Amino acid sequence: MKKLLSLSLLAACCALPFTASAAPRTEYIERVETCEAILQEFMANPETAIPAEILKIARGIVIVNQVRAGLVIGVKDGWGVIMVRRPDNTWSLPALLAAGEGSIGLQIGATTIESVYIFTNDETPRMLFNQRFHVGVDAKAVAGPKAASNEHTNEEILKTPVLIYQKNRGLYAGASLKAGYLARNDEANRSLYLTNYTLPEILYSNWVQPIPEVVPLMDYVHSLTN
Repeated sequence: MKKLLSLSLLAACCALPFTASAAPRTEYIERVETCEAILQEFMANPETAIPAEILKIARGIVIVNQVRAGLVIGVKDGWGVIMVRRPDNTWSLPALLAAGEGSIGLQIGATTIESVYIFTNDETPRMLFNQRFHVGVDAKAVAGPKAASNEHTNEEILKTPVLIYQKNRGLYAGASLKAGYLARNDEANRSLYLTNYTLPEILYSNWVQPIPEVVPLMDYVHSLTN
């Protein structure tokens, strides 16, 4: 069930104990656990399961949980995690992200939106170093093929930087113009890992050690992609 909710000097400085105030750390742990549950649910349902051939080429995975609500002008707010495949074929620690979207158009009701983004190259995840990454704008994004279709995935789809898998829950009605984004959340990651390192180091270095609570998600992603 989901549980909602340069270099040597830099290394020396960032290894200092983290003391800045942040949101409750337990909340960030729950976000990681929720993202693991979301991915498990996607893979358990043939209608949303990501094909093995897509997972094997994945260079990054983002799992997002968002809530959209509003009347006339809707706002979608949420959070997620990103993991990247490193050059040695291991997966990084999960790093926390913020996620959002502004919509213009008729918005009635509210819905929870669960999404999985598959990055098919090594360049796209690094766009998050620039604070915000606009999905479908900064890199082309298309709906990913489903395992249930049993169709061979064409080369054009495999070369698309972002493949999107999405599942909606709740009630929502409206036609809207959307521009969704992902954003690094350095404060949350400092709190989660008790470190002063930020997104680049968490994803691409071994300077931050995994905490026990993130290991199940790491193991699950490894099992899916290898």
